[in-house]
Amino acid sequence: MFSGLLSRPHPDRPFLPGPSKTAWHGLRLASLESLEHPEVTDLAKLQRAPREVTRWQKAQQQLLSGQYRPALATYRSLVQRFPSLMQLWFEMGVGAVGDLEFEQAEQAFRRAVDLAPQDDSLLVLLGQQYHRLRRLDQARHFFQRAVEVNPKSVQARLSLAEWYERERRLDEAWECVEACVKEHPHDAQALYFRALLLHRKGLNAEAEAALRDLVKTGIREPNLKFSSRHLLGVVLDQLGQYGEAMRWLCEAKAEVRLTTDVARMENDYDRADARRRELLSGMTGEMLARCRQESLATAPPGRLALLGGHPRSGTTLLEQILGAHPDIQAFDESEAFVQEVWNQLAPMQAVQTLSAQGLHSLSASRRKDLRQRYFKSLLREVDKGPSAPVLLDKNPSPTASLHLWLRVFPELKVIIALRDPRDVVISCFFQNLTLTPTNANFLTLDRSVKHYADLMDVWLRLRELGGFDWIETRYEDVVGNLETEGRRVTEFLGLTWDTAQAAFHETARRTFVFAPTYNEVTQPVHQRAVGRWQHYAEALAPIQARLAPYCKTFGYAE
Repeated sequence: MFSGLLSRPHPDRPFLPGPSKTAWHGLRLASLESLEHPEVTDLAKLQRAPREVTRWQKAQQQLLSGQYRPALATYRSLVQRFPSLMQLWFEMGVGAVGDLEFEQAEQAFRRAVDLAPQDDSLLVLLGQQYHRLRRLDQARHFFQRAVEVNPKSVQARLSLAEWYERERRLDEAWECVEACVKEHPHDAQALYFRALLLHRKGLNAEAEAALRDLVKTGIREPNLKFSSRHLLGVVLDQLGQYGEAMRWLCEAKAEVRLTTDVARMENDYDRADARRRELLSGMTGEMLARCRQESLATAPPGRLALLGGHPRSGTTLLEQILGAHPDIQAFDESEAFVQEVWNQLAPMQAVQTLSAQGLHSLSASRRKDLRQRYFKSLLREVDKGPSAPVLLDKNPSPTASLHLWLRVFPELKVIIALRDPRDVVISCFFQNLTLTPTNANFLTLDRSVKHYADLMDVWLRLRELGGFDWIETRYEDVVGNLETEGRRVTEFLGLTWDTAQAAFHETARRTFVFAPTYNEVTQPVHQRAVGRWQHYAEALAPIQARLAPYCKTFGYAE
């Protein structure tokens, strides 16, 4: 069994137990029938070869830092020498996924399962990896197998329950959690997920009581201390107890700061933002137009569209409306751009700063390679290639790198979703997101406003420079008159409105939505979230002045 496993997949980090003494003990050596078992023999051989251990550790670090190709080369060598070590095969599969070698990844994962078919922790990890690959049937299969192998495993039960919940199979999710609670009545993680399902079922009063009881038990695990308080804040918001909701949210976020080096994350983010602002200040409209004109000669016209804007501006709703069109193939927050373009040109931990001139001078061969890798990654969830004339990449956060999008994809059609900045900030503050340098901004309202300004300043600068195809659309207009606004944006993509788009929520119920708002977009359009910030006007008062210019610019000034 692996040790130190994560319970949720992270888009940028593989699941690596590590070749440490603890991880070796975690391979369940005691359960093997004989010391002559091939896995034990290979493990013993590896332990007696310090140089190989060092190579393994280096390969793991390369995986964690996104250096997939050199890591993969090392794993290919290691599995030749130690072919019975399941962990090597699993990590090799992770590296192959990162290097877009999907067939090789599948082979490595199958070999890992062949070596340890009864390891429920491995099966859960494989479910998470196939989730990352967006191979939904395989992901569900491995979560189900993990429960079959070890019905008493909290991790296996809750992983399957979480999957069912994402598929909106709430009755099956509830059965999983109830079985887990029956077996482990005091397990905090199981009790937390039970409360989450009560919330999903709309039983918020019951969820509140369950969460208050859970908090009183004195949870020790840092992530659960945060998550239970955070969910209590969300539930109280639904119950109309807005002051209490904000208090619990602030307490939850304070817990994160006690156990995480948030200052370092904020510093990393601020340095990346400073580099981005410097680059944008050096760009000119002439430079952007010339790059576009030169590149369009070799780029296919009108095939790719970006649906961006600040997170929580209604991008998922609009993506579902547009994606219901038969001639639009929508992709929901794919990792393709971040991994294959942004990480290559301007990563968060940049060693060398990319300048406007450097971006302008990007060679045709480099741009071609970036494009090919992006499309290969984007289309990995589509078995037979693109099935519609327009590919729509809904990806709000990478809007901050719109200048990179436009350099590599000059044909790009840009849709920017707008929403009242005050509603955006409050909504972001309510999110429970994987902690990254970017998401660390949402731990305080002050930093949430900063992030809003940083991202929207990128948009305003590029809108000013012009020279590309773009349209803005307001969330309030979408929920106010779905067909009128939906038709306008659909026509921007060169298509006519389709009646299926008006019933987008029916399509969403039949599909797997990856965005954090997956539960909301399965409902018909409503206006309940418009003006939500007014419930939290007191908390927003200190930062209202900083949002005022954006409210005015985007038409939300009172």
